[in-house]
Amino acid sequence: MQAETLLPKEHPLIGLWRINLPEQRCAEIYDIRTDGTTQILSGGQVVKTQYDISLAPNAQGFYTWMDTVVQVNSEPDCMGNVVPNGNVATNYIVMHASGSKFMMCQKADIETCFGPFLKEEGI
Repeated sequence: MQAETLLPKEHPLIGLWRINLPEQRCAEIYDIRTDGTTQILSGGQVVKTQYDISLAPNAQGFYTWMDTVVQVNSEPDCMGNVVPNGNVATNYIVMHASGSKFMMCQKADIETCFGPFLKEEGI
């Protein structure tokens, strides 16, 4: 399966991101790569995806992110779930002006957002 989007290394979403989930005493790490793939670590779960992320935000400031799971182990994530292989998820991303954090939204509506995802340096 070919990645749908190759992002330039200057794209604001490229890099390592962490979301802390204190209620679960857990954190998720998203490694968004320029080759159109993402690796997500959540609890014991390791997920590899191929993404299609818009190059620029829409007029309302949202990037569209469609993720397709291409490989997953059988371990549960921070929430106790196991994502199925082939799962497709579409989310909307709002970047903070600093570029060091973003919110992930279920719809292109700020009321559906969760986060923040924080940029990790030097991992």
